[in-house]
Amino acid sequence: MIDDGTELFTIGELARATGLTVRTIRYWSDEGVLTPVTRSAGGYRLYDAESVARLELIHTLRELGLGLDDVRKVLAGETTVAEVAAAHVAALDAQIRSLKVTRAVLSTVARRGSTAEEMTLMNKLARLSAAERKRIMEEFVDELFHGLDHVDPGIEERMRSISVGLPDDPTPEQVDAWVELAEMVQDPEFRAQMRNVFDFNSADYNRGAAAGRATWFPMRLLQLGADARKRGIAPESPEAEAIVREVLGGGDLTVVLERMESASNDRLARYRELLSTLKGGSPAAAHREEFAWVVAALRARVAR
Repeated sequence: MIDDGTELFTIGELARATGLTVRTIRYWSDEGVLTPVTRSAGGYRLYDAESVARLELIHTLRELGLGLDDVRKVLAGETTVAEVAAAHVAALDAQIRSLKVTRAVLSTVARRGSTAEEMTLMNKLARLSAAERKRIMEEFVDELFHGLDHVDPGIEERMRSISVGLPDDPTPEQVDAWVELAEMVQDPEFRAQMRNVFDFNSADYNRGAAAGRATWFPMRLLQLGADARKRGIAPESPEAEAIVREVLGGGDLTVVLERMESASNDRLARYRELLSTLKGGSPAAAHREEFAWVVAALRARVAR
């Protein structure tokens, strides 16, 4: 304190009073967030009691992670501490999500023994923004339906509603799944396989049918196939014949087999498994075995 009847403090006295270093206080003063009230005869910066309170606020804001520009705005009354804090919460949330993705990628690399090239690709794809992931899926779906006028609207709506991304706290398995899915849906050969499925749907769609009717039929077949597998019924057995006919009646088995085969190849099964993994489900939810049983049962009937 300066012994002239006023309560003025040098930088050294501020440092001792607050526990901050002289260097830090001088830097904040040079940056204009802690302005001295006057200078001594020898040119030293002097501060008053209000400066002490201001310094403590600066210190608190800096410890919370605010940059000097934000600190300056708070002190100038251009924004509130609450507003700045909310912005920093959002920034920290984004940083935490990014760190979780990085952790998941590194866990996958460690588990798989990935090469540097694989790690680079995984990191690049995993770090795509939600908007970029959405764009990839939208382009994929747009190509599937391009030029098709007669597709079950229930199926189209479900496909267009797909918004696949990484969870906020992805597991290594989900990172793997997203990377594989992103590569898959951008592969022209896979897109052609998926397009074939929707070409069949367009050709078969009855405009008078209820939306979603096209999905009911194969799902009913899969349900019966699942029950048959649990009961140990072989696809070639007479019991399987009754199950198939329960759904198809007198329908053309060849046509149904063609449609089911288009939707049951290994890559489409893998696509469904990846979607299930990303949504937190089990790959078993993709019904790979059920599809295989139904196709085998149909093949056994058609081959006769």
